[in-house]
Amino acid sequence: MTKKTWIIIIISALGYFVDIYDLILFGIIKKESLFALGYNEITYKVYEVSLFNYQMTGMVIGGILWGMIGDKRGRVIVLFGSILMYSIANILNAFVTDINTYKILRLLAGIGLAGELGAGVTLMSETIAKGKRGLGTMLIVTFGALGGVFATLVGNKGAMLNSLFDTNLQNWQMAYLVGGIMGLLLLLLRTSNLESTMYIKMEKSGVKKGSLWQIVSSGDLLKIYMSCIAVGIPIWFIIGVLINLGDRFAFKNSGIHIEVPICIMWTYIGLSTGDIVSGVLSQLLRNRKTVIYIYLTMAFFASCVFMFTTDQKPNFYYTMSYVLGFATGYWALFVINSAEQFGTNLRATASSTVPNFVRGTVVPITWIFVTFSAHPDAKMIQIAFFICFICFLLAVFGTAMIEDGFDKELDFIH
Repeated sequence: MTKKTWIIIIISALGYFVDIYDLILFGIIKKESLFALGYNEITYKVYEVSLFNYQMTGMVIGGILWGMIGDKRGRVIVLFGSILMYSIANILNAFVTDINTYKILRLLAGIGLAGELGAGVTLMSETIAKGKRGLGTMLIVTFGALGGVFATLVGNKGAMLNSLFDTNLQNWQMAYLVGGIMGLLLLLLRTSNLESTMYIKMEKSGVKKGSLWQIVSSGDLLKIYMSCIAVGIPIWFIIGVLINLGDRFAFKNSGIHIEVPICIMWTYIGLSTGDIVSGVLSQLLRNRKTVIYIYLTMAFFASCVFMFTTDQKPNFYYTMSYVLGFATGYWALFVINSAEQFGTNLRATASSTVPNFVRGTVVPITWIFVTFSAHPDAKMIQIAFFICFICFLLAVFGTAMIEDGFDKELDFIH
């Protein structure tokens, strides 16, 4: 790989590290921050879901916005512009004093968080040799996933930093500040000559670019697009329902209380190792779809074990969080294979919107789960399984409908 390729991979990996840190952080400090704003155990359960959904809705909006900008104005401007936006939003989040401001800032942070991964993967895929695209994505996503682990550590011990900086901030405030400052430091790595030659060539051609309408108005492109989204949906069912709301399953099954931040930490350790294995396996097989099918199978059975196993101690749920994380480690393959389906004039739009639309599906998924399981006579586990089955069924059909992009030449337009 060339020096330019390595620079792109390093910057993208660092950016995705901060991206995942901020994306996961709310799930870790949500209870502490809401209690600090004066809410109790009952009202907290209402706002923990609504704030998370504001963040994920922001990611859907941001996916569209940054994707079109990436194709119209270039990949590099998105890579750094998105980092700037979510960094400022998280710094401001440390000083929030009311729930409405909290919602607005999570929405803005979500919009910012939506751009970094798509821009980084697009830029890398258009620069690296085609046979090594999977490895490049694996490096970005594997290192980035560790941001979730770091978020857990800072989210639980952020107050320890007060002594270093001579502040009296609460733990959750310090955690938001750390994320924002890390992002701002990344902006110092701005480099002007990173833009891909494929994009520069396409831009000079005058072809229409950055149009989501071009995708949704074409039957063939829309079918591919919707199939790409379907492939990733189980990942965010697992993260949004089984992990973020894992304490509900543990209490329902075993009558015990577990720490959701610990579940999140082990999930992202699993995700990081799962991405390494899936990346290496796809290189050995020279095939992405076969590996995705393997991971979907693992993830489905691991989800069933998590939901239906009863009378277990907390360590069971922490172990299963790691297993579920590992089984969702096809995220890197899902992202790069989505980017490989579309021409240079639509690639950033697709690679930004697809993963963020997948993240956005967690809003209706959690709404359906919370709404139907809230009824006194509801069978929570059965409701979760029904949603799980539909998500995985869509993913299997989606995988079958898309082309394997392992050796695909990307220098083309739609």
